[in-house]
Amino acid sequence: MAPYVLAIDQGTTSTRAILFRADTSVAAVVQQEFPQHFPADGEVEHEPEDLWRTTVETCRGAMRQAGAAARDIVAIGITNQRETTLLWERSSGRAVHRAMVWQDRRTAHLCAQLKAAGHEKLFAAKTGLLLDPYFSGTKLAWLLTKVTGAAEQAARGELAFGTVDTYLLWRLTGGKVHSTDATNASRTLLFDIRDGRWDDQLLQILNVPKSVLPDILDSSAAFGTTDPDLFGAAIPIYGIAGDQQAALIGQACFAPGMLKATYGTGCFALLNTGEKPVQSQNKLLTTVAYQLGGKRSYALEGSIFVAGAAVQWLRDGLRIVQSAAETGALAEAADPTQEVVLVPAFVGLGAPYWRPHARGALFGLTRATSPRELAQAALESVCFQTADLLAAMKADCRDARTALKTLRVDGGMANSDWFMQRLADIIDSTVDRPHIKETTALGAAYLAGLHAGFFPEPDRFSEHWRVERQFKPHMDAALRERKLAAWSTAVRRLLT
Repeated sequence: MAPYVLAIDQGTTSTRAILFRADTSVAAVVQQEFPQHFPADGEVEHEPEDLWRTTVETCRGAMRQAGAAARDIVAIGITNQRETTLLWERSSGRAVHRAMVWQDRRTAHLCAQLKAAGHEKLFAAKTGLLLDPYFSGTKLAWLLTKVTGAAEQAARGELAFGTVDTYLLWRLTGGKVHSTDATNASRTLLFDIRDGRWDDQLLQILNVPKSVLPDILDSSAAFGTTDPDLFGAAIPIYGIAGDQQAALIGQACFAPGMLKATYGTGCFALLNTGEKPVQSQNKLLTTVAYQLGGKRSYALEGSIFVAGAAVQWLRDGLRIVQSAAETGALAEAADPTQEVVLVPAFVGLGAPYWRPHARGALFGLTRATSPRELAQAALESVCFQTADLLAAMKADCRDARTALKTLRVDGGMANSDWFMQRLADIIDSTVDRPHIKETTALGAAYLAGLHAGFFPEPDRFSEHWRVERQFKPHMDAALRERKLAAWSTAVRRLLT
């Protein structure tokens, strides 16, 4: 048995390749950032070749770092930024447009038209999603409408659509495999999460031909093998899951009622609800958590569009820090008498508001406001948004009332002790940071290793999960309530 599973973690701002051993320890990790493109307000794009190039280079780099050859890798698992939409020519593999990133808001008008036509209840009932530019379906419809000749090519069966997992799978297999898994399919606005198939009625409404869509498989399945020329020999690809579902798996949240939140560019909190989907009454999303052996498990999800991106704004936009790591120390030194509140609606507001046209605002500025208070406001904005999500989950699902006692966290922002403690204080719950922080990649590796027999069944795999540090709430209740009230007031002012 080969000693490694290779996880490809293709994220919004960077691509990572990580080699995991059978005990889930990390043997090698290589990461590369790539450019972000902002053609206009609310538009966010990636160059498809950047996604592909960084994937191949990081995989090769991780293999070199570990001294591993292709024969030493039992399988590859892929996890990806979800909803990001690509459309390419089947004959050449050439994308007809830059990838439209999940943050892209240019289809807000189309979503408004669909709502006005009375379609949102149908989409919500079938997909568990809301009509928002966030999801892939309206992005695909935009590409087919706006790219010259795309609709005609699609009608002739010449184009292939995919989220990033599907695009990478296509490229890795030399154009032989056009597939996705149920978790990624569930984020497209085109997939019936109860029947587990592409929905003809939704496709007709969005005018999307079925011929462009990939096949849908389990999250742990035989997806094909890599082109032997890429890594020296063919390697089987046995696992695929969207990044947030992969993090849920990597956090070993297999039991209903377990809850995790990932703090990357955005923040995504998922509550495992078991084998029955829960229809939210509080504007949360119902999504496929994973599909194993043909059986789907579901989750309630709250999506925050701007989490780590608020810290990037401090660094790259305002240039008040040189690295994200500086923000915790700045926030610690903030003046406690100031109440500066940032509502980071840079690309709209996600759950539970779903206001794509909202834009960010700062409240409570004074002449004494400094980078310290701005750093605190940016970090606290993520805490406040998390509190909104957890309140909605508690209202939607009885299981959440128990789960809210403990939140398992991961993502880049989880490395900040100040942020972790403030999060525990604001949500008034224990926050557990795991020993293995690469939970998204671990989830993808687990799915691949499960199919290969490299990793055990979920119950035994859960035994590998260990807490690295636990943060318990210490904030005075009156201060917590005052801060939450200030946040609510700021959001209300922004939206009215």
